[in-house]
Amino acid sequence: MRTTYRPSTVRPSTVRSSAFRCSVFRSAAGAVIASLILASCGGGDGDGTSTAPPITPPITPTTPVYTPPAAEALSSADVEKILAGAISEANARNLPSVIAVTDRVGNVLAVFRMTGARADATASPAPNGQNMDVQNVSFPAEAGAIAKAITGAYLSSSGNAFSTRTASMIVQEHFPPAPTTAGLESGPLFGVQFSQLPCSDLNTRFGAIGSAALVGPKRSPLGLSADAGGFPLYKNGVVVGGIGVMADGDYGSDANVLDVDSDDEEFIALAATRGFEAPTAVQADRIAIDGTTLRYSDASFAGVRTNGGNFASLNGVVGNLVVVTGYSNGAIMGGAIYGSEASGVRAATSSEFGISGAYVLSNGAGANRFPMRAGTDGASVPTPLSMAEVQAVLEEAYGVMSRARAQIRRPLDSRAEVTISVVDSHGSVLGLVRSPDAPLFGADVSLQKARTAALMSSVRAGNDLLGDPSADVRAFVGATRTFLNDMSALGGGTAFTARAIGNLARPYFPDGEVGRPHGPLSRPIGQFNPFSTGLQSALIIGNLAQHVAFVTGAGPDTPARCTALPDVAVGQNPLQNGLQIFPGSVPLYRGNILVGAIGVSGDGIDQDDMISFLGAHNGGAKVGGIGNASTNKRSDNILVQVGAGVRLRYAVCPFNPFVGSSQQNVCQGL
Repeated sequence: MRTTYRPSTVRPSTVRSSAFRCSVFRSAAGAVIASLILASCGGGDGDGTSTAPPITPPITPTTPVYTPPAAEALSSADVEKILAGAISEANARNLPSVIAVTDRVGNVLAVFRMTGARADATASPAPNGQNMDVQNVSFPAEAGAIAKAITGAYLSSSGNAFSTRTASMIVQEHFPPAPTTAGLESGPLFGVQFSQLPCSDLNTRFGAIGSAALVGPKRSPLGLSADAGGFPLYKNGVVVGGIGVMADGDYGSDANVLDVDSDDEEFIALAATRGFEAPTAVQADRIAIDGTTLRYSDASFAGVRTNGGNFASLNGVVGNLVVVTGYSNGAIMGGAIYGSEASGVRAATSSEFGISGAYVLSNGAGANRFPMRAGTDGASVPTPLSMAEVQAVLEEAYGVMSRARAQIRRPLDSRAEVTISVVDSHGSVLGLVRSPDAPLFGADVSLQKARTAALMSSVRAGNDLLGDPSADVRAFVGATRTFLNDMSALGGGTAFTARAIGNLARPYFPDGEVGRPHGPLSRPIGQFNPFSTGLQSALIIGNLAQHVAFVTGAGPDTPARCTALPDVAVGQNPLQNGLQIFPGSVPLYRGNILVGAIGVSGDGIDQDDMISFLGAHNGGAKVGGIGNASTNKRSDNILVQVGAGVRLRYAVCPFNPFVGSSQQNVCQGL
């Protein structure tokens, strides 16, 4: 059996001692980092201003730390070959399918509908039948196939290959998901399925940027998928796209990784990857988290019934290329070369970012979409972040990343690769940078995490949520205040990180412990599944419903504005691409005044926490005046009266995190 787990290393997920703030929690992946111990970060100088010297020695700005991936892309002929492989396998299994192919930045290169394929797919219902959000909802099968393809592409890199089966394993309420693992923590990327949303203001849209048609990262019609049948595609060891198959009408997740499924959709998608399969050395089943080996595929090439086919002889005979409103014009096209201007993800110029080799998101015509700038929230804070302060935080966070040992990349001792976003207290983007080969999903997620920390730490948080037109959304405010026994909660008195908000957004509190109450930002366990997490999903269900109607031709598209929260500035709400509930962000303060937040995503949640926490600390130390929240303001001061008492978390940092260094406890006392 490929999947193993060690409850002794995974189980101690919470701290119940009110005095024990920096604690040992879990082991991490791989032989080199098997004893990676995680400690909660506390300390500081008491007023939110960083005065201690930076932890990280400066890196040389003129010497790139990372090697960019080689220039590879799918050609139109490649796409035809991939489609033919899937169509032939679907024919052999007598299962007419909808098949989608994307490039690495999410451009839909083709969608093929076989004659007789199901028109729709339906998301899994709630366990107790009381369906909320996206549970038991039907949508076009094309949307499911595209979401699967984007998931395979976006979660993967040259150092890791994740499939939609991998995604299923890491987003559920217990990790690893199985009947025998009840009581373990939730998956490390719990909540990531509600990223890349069709309403996101970061992700681009088909045909929306003039002649720059291939600019990404593109949005997904359903966010990321946890339904088997999606894989990344590779050329010469470089991820170049994804394949997604929707055929059985069931859009769900695998609740038991201890058995091996025989899933026709997965076999069909795997057949399509022949010649474009992920290198064995980086597939998810070579990667472990918390002592648990991830799952890549329950299908194998030994079980594939065909050996490819000829697209010209299949097209128009067993089905046709189809138009998908908002995603594809019904033709086949070649993909963008990742790293090129046309792809929308490219190397930064020296004037855009001071560290050589960093990447930014571009508009396809040479302009950085998210250049560094000063805060826009002067109406709310006395002294907004300056451009120099934003630059310092981004550069210092990038420096920490470049030394950090990756959690999900191979080979072992690779350097972490992530996306880093900084926002002001309104959620406006003040800068975004990334390493060359960071997974694409982290661009949107890093911004979600930053905005989550900024909003939920602000004086507006409760009132903004109470201003949502949905009574369901509004109810989470009262539930949180009652749960924390604090009627002023969500009023700016506490600095919340994405990790802390995630603590409150789990269907068991403490995380994973069966029989405990659900967190106040979560659905009760009887209503919970990956398609309905709680506040996170409630905030955007209207956007998803509007977009699905648009794809079917029944109405206008959702605006590039997730949630119906009140505007914090004209035309902008504070969660413009959605809320995120897994770790990797901290709020930024000037003294005790919230001025923004930093979010990080892409290479392990504890690495994300460390990069954001030390980036804030080191950036503040570099310029003076800003930094992490004071210790008495942080969420780990909150002791929830459940059982013997459970302390919320703030940030978690690996014990021995840097490549080529024995430095330990790097967040201790800051």
